[in-house]
Amino acid sequence: MPSLFDQIPQPNLYAWNILIRPDASSPFTPAPLSLALFSRLLLTTTHLPDNFTFPFAIRAASVLPAPRFGAALHAMVFKSPPHSSDVFVLNSLVHFYASCADLNLSFRVFSSIPHKDVVSWNSIITAFSQGGRCDEALELFRQMKDTAHVRPNDVTMVSVLSACAMRGDLDFGRWLHSYIRANDISDSLILNNAILDMYVKCGSLQDAKLLFDQMVDRDSITWTTLLVGYAKSGEFDVSRRLFNEIPSRDIACWNALISGYEQNDRPKDALALFSELKDADERPDQVTLVAALSACAQLGAIDTGCWIHAFIRKNNFHLNFHLTTSLIDMYSKCGELEKAVQVFESVDERDVFVWSAMIGGFAMYGRGRDALGLFLQMQQAGVKPNKVTFTNILCACSHAGLVEEGRSYFSKMLAVYGIAPDVEHYGCMVDILGRAGLLDEARDLIENMPMPSPASAWGALLGSCVVHKDVQLGELACKRLLELEPANDGAYILLSNLYAKSGKWDSVARLRKLMKDRGLKKEPGCSSIQVHGVLYEFLVGDVSHPQSRQIYLKLEEIMKRLKTFGYVPNKTQLLQNIEDEHVKEQALYLHSEKLAIAFGLISTSDRVPIRIAKNMRICEDCHSVAKLVSKIYNREIFLRDRYRFHHFKGGRCSCVDYW
Repeated sequence: MPSLFDQIPQPNLYAWNILIRPDASSPFTPAPLSLALFSRLLLTTTHLPDNFTFPFAIRAASVLPAPRFGAALHAMVFKSPPHSSDVFVLNSLVHFYASCADLNLSFRVFSSIPHKDVVSWNSIITAFSQGGRCDEALELFRQMKDTAHVRPNDVTMVSVLSACAMRGDLDFGRWLHSYIRANDISDSLILNNAILDMYVKCGSLQDAKLLFDQMVDRDSITWTTLLVGYAKSGEFDVSRRLFNEIPSRDIACWNALISGYEQNDRPKDALALFSELKDADERPDQVTLVAALSACAQLGAIDTGCWIHAFIRKNNFHLNFHLTTSLIDMYSKCGELEKAVQVFESVDERDVFVWSAMIGGFAMYGRGRDALGLFLQMQQAGVKPNKVTFTNILCACSHAGLVEEGRSYFSKMLAVYGIAPDVEHYGCMVDILGRAGLLDEARDLIENMPMPSPASAWGALLGSCVVHKDVQLGELACKRLLELEPANDGAYILLSNLYAKSGKWDSVARLRKLMKDRGLKKEPGCSSIQVHGVLYEFLVGDVSHPQSRQIYLKLEEIMKRLKTFGYVPNKTQLLQNIEDEHVKEQALYLHSEKLAIAFGLISTSDRVPIRIAKNMRICEDCHSVAKLVSKIYNREIFLRDRYRFHHFKGGRCSCVDYW
């Protein structure tokens, strides 16, 4: 089109506007060309921009966005009296500043419009709604509603419903719905989807389902919105049924359910659906891959994680910050720290979350010095730490026993970095002190926190009391924890473990009866291992596996060999009062991680590391067994428990027995 335009001898302003406008709005010609043509108009002709030229150019500046160019256009408008009060021009400036995330300037321009039309109001309400300032968006709607010559339309209501959804104000949302019906506002699919989204985000699935059933027209967004609502509420049977009923599924539908599973502690279901997606020949996008990688990280599913990474490379996905962070997290949690480092080093641009993920990876493996060294590099790169960074730094100090370093970074958070420690950071600091046996100092820290002492801090102290067998302080920590969370079954279990390790079996029995009376159940210990792409789970004493006989024969062989190398079962790890010594040994042999190790030995080749994920802290006896197995069978074992990673090799563990 520009070449054709160049053949016009003396193009008038209308011709210039025709050329500029498509370039500002067409996906085939970039906005920069539109701005270049606008500059050419000023430099090579005697024409002055009119109230069509300015909005087209301002819109192009919004698309980029180009703050300086847009500000220059604003200055030109301001110096041109006919246009400085033109509602069409000023509306485009309201939108421009909103696209540049400068809501204050956007509002100043809006306030200067002498005769605001519905587009003026819609532009500013949308700006505040999309900018997360929902209270102001709703207040502007109230003002607009009271303006005699302007009536809200369907565009207005979509933005207002979005702001209402962010606030989670169901009562006001219902009022908006009735207002739309009472004022005969155009009933469009987009508007109905916005109402549906509001009901879902405000937690009223009953209202959402009622509207859904009444809707004549539905699209993928309609189905996905309702599906997300049921998934977030934990009604996955309904979510799956809705998913199966969707007439034509796009990738957003798949992502909604996969993410719903992953975010609600159902990673196996997430990966199963991801496998269905591959078989359906639907192409995953970055949202799919991030959710699937997170599910792999939760399960320790390294085979699937590696497949996803290969898929990313094969299909030339751009490694943005989200994908990079997810890959680092997945490899770290699946026992492949060096691969996590390779991903980290392969990207040129790293945001604070990428740095923090890599610091967290080192922390998980007990490589505290490496984590602190990376934090120094992060600062040298000019990346400012955030709260997540410091959580990972303090975890690194905790797992490596770096007490002084932990104290130092904790004290510098506010003074040096301007980040006020929150309850999570205090919990980490309590953990640092507690692991090191500084239990009284940990208690003092909790009791002198600037905010109410959280359950997590008392839980960390209780866990440390179990490690160091401090019954008196453990009872106090449990009492405080249960005052805050009466139904916390973990508190009862930890105290029961403390009593068991201290030989207080009467107290153990009393606690277990109390749990039974209150309907609380102990979370069963579970170890998972992925072999040839299939994930297997073992519970204590599990006999459900098809190869159970071979697994127990292998386990019997392991224990016989270990005893010839001096292994003595650590019967203090038994949490039940068993008198028969032989039965005690057998009870220890049935722990889920031992079954997973035995299965790994019979199911994988000699050179393949055994990778196990455990849902709770590994006991001392299983830790000793894993060390000996790694030496006697010459096999590397990566075991991730609830708190950290253990890399067993040659009879040693990466945690140096500090966990």
